[in-house]
Amino acid sequence: MSTLEEHIDVGVPIDKAWNDLHRVENYPRFVDGVREVHSETEGRARLDVEAGGRVRAFEAEVSDRTGERVMDWQTTGAPDLMGSFSLRPIDQNHTRVQARLEYDPDTVRETFGGPKGFAQVNAIERLVRSDLEHFKECVEQGR
Repeated sequence: MSTLEEHIDVGVPIDKAWNDLHRVENYPRFVDGVREVHSETEGRARLDVEAGGRVRAFEAEVSDRTGERVMDWQTTGAPDLMGSFSLRPIDQNHTRVQARLEYDPDTVRETFGGPKGFAQVNAIERLVRSDLEHFKECVEQGR
């Protein structure tokens, strides 16, 4: 498994960032490739993701460590992906959002297409960085 960690600082209080992160219906606004999200039973979500020219459905389990402001997630089937978002206050009006993704590069390539090796790692890093930038725009603009 490979691990990727990226972070971004957003200009909102931690409570606002935490609440916006939990509005899964807004994920298509800031997560590249996500076309639609449905909250299912408590702690489960279904995501329709477009990748490699086709749309695939993924189920994920989501759990919170609310006191720590950490949201953990894991796909329930193929591909086997897991990660977390952790929030830390910088000051009263700024929050650091850290995204962590654990993945098998071969599984990601087979599922979503794309390059092998170092090029794929760079592509995933750019994608996560871009998603964090879009989250920052959404949360700061109140969308």
